[in-house]
Amino acid sequence: MNINFDFFTLENGLKVVLHFDSNSNVVTTNMLYNVGSKDESPDCTGLAHFFEHLMFSGTKRHPRFDTFLEKVGAQNNAFTSSDITNYYITVPSNNLEHALYIESDRMLNLNVSQNNLDVQKNVVIEEFKQIYLNQPYGDIHLILRDASYNHHPYNWCPIGKEISHIEKFNLDIVSQFYKNFYSPSNAVLVVAGNIDLNKTKKLISKYFSFIPYREVKRSYYQSEPKKIEKVELKIQKDVPSKCIALAFHMGPRLNKNFYASKLISLILSSGVSSRLYNNLVKKEKVFSKIQTYLGEDFDSSLFYIKGFLNDNIDYLKAEESVFNELNLLQSKLITEQELIKVKNKNETSLHFSLLNNSYKAVDLAIGSILNNPNLINDDFSKYKSVSVDDIQAESKKIFHPTNCTSLYYGKM
Repeated sequence: MNINFDFFTLENGLKVVLHFDSNSNVVTTNMLYNVGSKDESPDCTGLAHFFEHLMFSGTKRHPRFDTFLEKVGAQNNAFTSSDITNYYITVPSNNLEHALYIESDRMLNLNVSQNNLDVQKNVVIEEFKQIYLNQPYGDIHLILRDASYNHHPYNWCPIGKEISHIEKFNLDIVSQFYKNFYSPSNAVLVVAGNIDLNKTKKLISKYFSFIPYREVKRSYYQSEPKKIEKVELKIQKDVPSKCIALAFHMGPRLNKNFYASKLISLILSSGVSSRLYNNLVKKEKVFSKIQTYLGEDFDSSLFYIKGFLNDNIDYLKAEESVFNELNLLQSKLITEQELIKVKNKNETSLHFSLLNNSYKAVDLAIGSILNNPNLINDDFSKYKSVSVDDIQAESKKIFHPTNCTSLYYGKM
């Protein structure tokens, strides 16, 4: 499956991607801003995620943002990562103009008032408490990131380092962040679905071309140097099961090694035939559940392994059992059959995601912000090119003890 698209840039710097899909009766507008938690100051974190909420507080013309969209049958949402903040609206094809209008309005006329600031601060602080502090295992990623990065701003999660940072947001801080990052030159707009390309281009020009260009000022940040010593943490917590979490530094999103890392994750923990499940859950009964996943951040990211121990297992035995499996990947080539199996599973998942316009829109936007709008198509060939030698080489590179942050979490 090849995704066709038109790509162009407005004079004010707004990148635009249009994708026509005749099989859809809805349209998704996806506005991605090139700002995430890595663009924050270490002593004022959580701003990018805070804006994800504030952008739904309404504009000066339309104080009830959701109500405006509900009247035209639209659904909308957003998410924040370390690298980006992404907003999307799905609307019936005949109401596309409403989505483009309101998206342009909040790029230019967001109602940054004291009342909206206070309301959203309370919402985000409550989210921080419920998801990260008051939920079992909720703070694991906060702990792992803080311990894994000493220089790079991936040191904190998008929610922020601590509640006190959110509490000190004021109108000056928020207004400056909005003026700096929420500009057309720092954004990608994707429109995907059953659209008339020429009409859509005219609508985009109508609603976005008049927004002035603004230069974005970014703070310099350091890349994370290569780790030379393992980090070991023990956190006493009253949780249902003991948990072990390992974080290994891996390559950035556009590095060719990323694709090998993704397939390694599938080899280790995707499905009941995966290595960690089959050996450590089913056979040896070390874990009741174990999973691997990638951060998939734009810069050098983390490869996570998280497992919940059975009652009679201690932390040291659990960690040793995981490293035994990782060492097998380094010492012995996997079979072509095993690699083909995970490649097919991954490709099926990629194809399935492309049936959804919203997923396509996000992928097109991410590729564009990474200066490769065709990344959505390139991914297929890059996964196919991964060899059994690549799997072994990447395993040796990643799964070295000195490259690891190890967390024992629960009853000691």
